[in-house]
Amino acid sequence: MKIRWWQWRWLDWLPQWLAPPPQWQWKRPDWLPQWLTHQPPLYCLGRVESADEIPEKLPSNTAVVVGTLIRPKWIAFDCPCRSGHRIMLNLDRGRSPFWKLSGVATPLSLSPSVNYYDGRRRCHYFIRNGKVDWMKDSFGE
Repeated sequence: MKIRWWQWRWLDWLPQWLAPPPQWQWKRPDWLPQWLTHQPPLYCLGRVESADEIPEKLPSNTAVVVGTLIRPKWIAFDCPCRSGHRIMLNLDRGRSPFWKLSGVATPLSLSPSVNYYDGRRRCHYFIRNGKVDWMKDSFGE
């Protein structure tokens, strides 16, 4: 079959690895290369005695632990989706649900996953070794 000049599309002639994905795939961060979506790891900035002492503005990719070193109560950080909401997770095993924190001096790891939903957006992700691993059921405004 002969292709006429008005039928030719340049995307059809590009190699598979060089052709851009369809438009709907550009909106999903897991389709972008890792070097393009690289985010610095999440670290612990410090520790405060009460939740009232948490600063209003935290530097990006930092968290603050509330409580003592022996018995931490909460961890607070700004959500990695960058929409401006603060995440506070319970670290006290006496209350439910609670999260396990590891790596206070190194990049943070939290388990289980963080699942934030406010009616408009859902942010669902794991934090492992300071890296945010987004789940596919996350959606924004």
